Formats: sequence, C-alpha cells, structure tokens
Amino acid sequence: MDHNSYKTTNPTKATAEKGWVIVDAKNQVLGRVASQVARVLRGKNKPSFSPHVDTGDHVIVINAEKVRMTGKKWDNRILLTHSGYPGGQSEKTPAMIRAKHPERLVEHAVKGMLPKNRMGSELYRSLHVYVGDQHPHEAQQPKEIKF
Repeated sequence: MDHNSYKTTNPTKATAEKGWVIVDAKNQVLGRVASQVARVLRGKNKPSFSPHVDTGDHVIVINAEKVRMTGKKWDNRILLTHSGYPGGQSEKTPAMIRAKHPERLVEHAVKGMLPKNRMGSELYRSLHVYVGDQHPHEAQQPKEIKF
C-alpha cells in the first residue's frame, strides 16, 4: 500500500464550496437560532471545515420580526449602541429595536457569536436577514434547513 492513496485535502478560498441556505426564524428563540446560524456561517457543520478558511454557507434568515425571547427580555434587556461621538451612547430594549428595525436583533445576536477578527468580518457578510418571508435570493436556489 503506497502512501499516495491517502491525501488530506485542505480547502482554500478558491476550492471552498459555499452554498446558500434559508432559515425561518418564525417562533424560534433568538439566541438558539442565532447560535445555529453562526455555526453554519462558520462552516462547522461541514466535513471540509478548516479554521482559517471561510467554508461556511450564505445564510438567509426570513421572518426576523417573528423571533421569540423568553422571560421579560423584550423589556428588561438593554442593548447599548454608540454613535462614535462624545456622549453618543444610547440604550434600547429589544422591544424598541423590534418596532423600528427587527432584523437588527438577529444580526446583533449572530455577530456576537462569530470570531472577533478579519475572518469574523468576512463571515458576517454571508448573513442576509429579512423581515417577512420574501427575499431577493431566489436565483441562488437556497436550501431550507430546520433547527
């Protein structure tokens, strides 16, 4: 038996096969769905996973406004943002964010679960969150996944 028959393949940016998947966030708990989405974005669910290459799929999240939160988190939790100007810190509750930009709750939750480096910034670009069940990515023929 010669040793050439065993070859470990290392994925590169060129050979990484990035698919498209669609996730329905309707009636799902925010943190639970976000951690699964982060896992798929990173590519950890694939046998070709490599920590230094973006092997994850593009994830489309629909019905972002119908996500659930347990307990009194809608009103008691506080999310801080900063405009970059002095004194530009603002406090918002998830209920306030949901009223204006519901997709930001999912984006914020997933972003916090991605690596905090260049890789994480690149992975974050593969996340597409939409309010309602319409999205402009039909041409990519996304596969539906259930968690």
